[in-house]
Amino acid sequence: MAVDQLSAVFGALADPTRRAILTRLTKGDATVAELAAPFAVSQPAISRHLKVLEEAGLISRSRRATARLSHLEAEPLLEATTWLARYREYWDESYDRLDSLLAALRDEHTT
Repeated sequence: MAVDQLSAVFGALADPTRRAILTRLTKGDATVAELAAPFAVSQPAISRHLKVLEEAGLISRSRRATARLSHLEAEPLLEATTWLARYREYWDESYDRLDSLLAALRDEHTT
Protein backbone atom coordinates (compact mmCIF):
# COMPACT_ATOMS: atom_id res chain seq x y z
CA MET A 1 0.00 0.00 0.00
CA ALA A 2 1.39 3.40 -0.89
CA VAL A 3 1.95 5.77 1.98
CA ASP A 4 -0.62 8.17 0.48
CA GLN A 5 -3.30 5.47 0.48
CA LEU A 6 -2.30 4.46 4.00
CA SER A 7 -2.76 8.08 5.08
CA ALA A 8 -6.14 8.17 3.35
CA VAL A 9 -7.21 4.97 5.13
CA PHE A 10 -6.19 6.26 8.55
CA GLY A 11 -7.78 9.64 7.78
CA ALA A 12 -11.03 7.90 6.87
CA LEU A 13 -10.89 5.77 10.01
CA ALA A 14 -10.33 8.84 12.18
CA ASP A 15 -14.03 9.69 12.09
CA PRO A 16 -16.42 7.66 14.29
CA THR A 17 -19.30 7.96 11.81
CA ARG A 18 -17.16 6.48 9.04
CA ARG A 19 -16.01 3.67 11.35
CA ALA A 20 -19.67 2.94 12.17
CA ILE A 21 -20.52 2.88 8.46
CA LEU A 22 -17.75 0.36 7.82
CA THR A 23 -19.02 -1.77 10.71
CA ARG A 24 -22.52 -1.71 9.21
CA LEU A 25 -21.15 -2.71 5.81
CA THR A 26 -19.65 -5.89 7.30
CA LYS A 27 -23.26 -7.13 7.35
CA GLY A 28 -23.73 -6.50 3.63
CA ASP A 29 -24.23 -3.81 1.04
CA ALA A 30 -26.43 -0.87 1.95
CA THR A 31 -28.01 2.22 0.44
CA VAL A 32 -27.28 5.76 1.63
CA ALA A 33 -30.68 5.83 3.38
CA GLU A 34 -29.91 2.58 5.22
CA LEU A 35 -26.50 3.87 6.25
CA ALA A 36 -27.92 7.24 7.35
CA ALA A 37 -30.73 5.74 9.47
CA PRO A 38 -28.84 5.36 12.78
CA PHE A 39 -27.30 8.85 12.63
CA ALA A 40 -28.72 12.27 13.40
CA VAL A 41 -27.21 13.68 10.21
CA SER A 42 -28.54 14.30 6.73
CA GLN A 43 -28.19 11.93 3.80
CA PRO A 44 -25.90 14.46 2.06
CA ALA A 45 -23.62 14.34 5.12
CA ILE A 46 -23.54 10.54 4.92
CA SER A 47 -22.82 10.84 1.19
CA ARG A 48 -19.78 13.00 2.02
CA HIS A 49 -18.59 10.35 4.49
CA LEU A 50 -19.07 7.70 1.80
CA LYS A 51 -17.00 9.75 -0.63
CA VAL A 52 -14.11 9.85 1.87
CA LEU A 53 -14.38 6.08 2.39
CA GLU A 54 -14.50 5.49 -1.36
CA GLU A 55 -11.47 7.71 -2.00
CA ALA A 56 -9.56 5.73 0.66
CA GLY A 57 -10.49 2.50 -1.15
CA LEU A 58 -12.50 1.23 1.82
CA ILE A 59 -15.79 0.99 -0.07
CA SER A 60 -16.96 0.67 -3.64
CA ARG A 61 -20.30 1.85 -4.95
CA SER A 62 -22.63 0.33 -7.51
CA ARG A 63 -26.15 0.79 -8.79
CA ARG A 64 -29.03 -1.64 -8.40
CA ALA A 65 -32.05 -0.23 -10.22
CA THR A 66 -32.43 3.26 -8.71
CA ALA A 67 -30.52 2.47 -5.52
CA ARG A 68 -26.83 3.21 -5.10
CA LEU A 69 -25.25 0.54 -2.92
CA SER A 70 -22.06 0.80 -0.89
CA HIS A 71 -19.88 -2.28 -0.52
CA LEU A 72 -17.06 -2.85 1.97
CA GLU A 73 -13.60 -3.27 0.43
CA ALA A 74 -11.61 -4.81 3.27
CA GLU A 75 -8.19 -5.12 1.59
CA PRO A 76 -6.97 -1.65 2.68
CA LEU A 77 -7.94 -2.53 6.26
CA LEU A 78 -5.77 -5.64 6.10
CA GLU A 79 -2.87 -3.59 4.79
CA ALA A 80 -3.34 -0.97 7.53
CA THR A 81 -3.50 -3.73 10.14
CA THR A 82 -0.26 -5.20 8.78
CA TRP A 83 1.37 -1.78 9.08
CA LEU A 84 0.14 -1.43 12.66
CA ALA A 85 1.28 -4.94 13.58
CA ARG A 86 4.89 -3.78 13.59
CA TYR A 87 4.07 -1.41 16.41
CA ARG A 88 2.18 -4.07 18.30
CA GLU A 89 5.31 -6.22 18.19
CA TYR A 90 7.30 -3.28 19.54
CA TRP A 91 4.90 -2.79 22.44
CA ASP A 92 4.72 -6.53 23.17
CA GLU A 93 8.50 -6.63 23.40
CA SER A 94 8.50 -3.53 25.61
CA TYR A 95 5.95 -5.10 27.96
CA ASP A 96 7.99 -8.31 28.06
CA ARG A 97 11.08 -6.31 29.08
CA LEU A 98 9.04 -4.49 31.72
CA ASP A 99 7.70 -7.80 33.07
CA SER A 100 11.26 -9.14 33.28
CA LEU A 101 12.46 -6.03 35.10
CA LEU A 102 9.57 -6.16 37.57
CA ALA A 103 10.19 -9.85 38.22
CA ALA A 104 13.89 -9.18 38.84
CA LEU A 105 13.09 -6.31 41.20
CA ARG A 106 10.53 -8.46 43.03
CA ASP A 107 13.13 -11.28 43.36
CA GLU A 108 15.71 -8.83 44.72
CA HIS A 109 13.22 -7.52 47.24
CA THR A 110 12.14 -10.95 48.49
CA THR A 111 15.69 -12.33 48.93
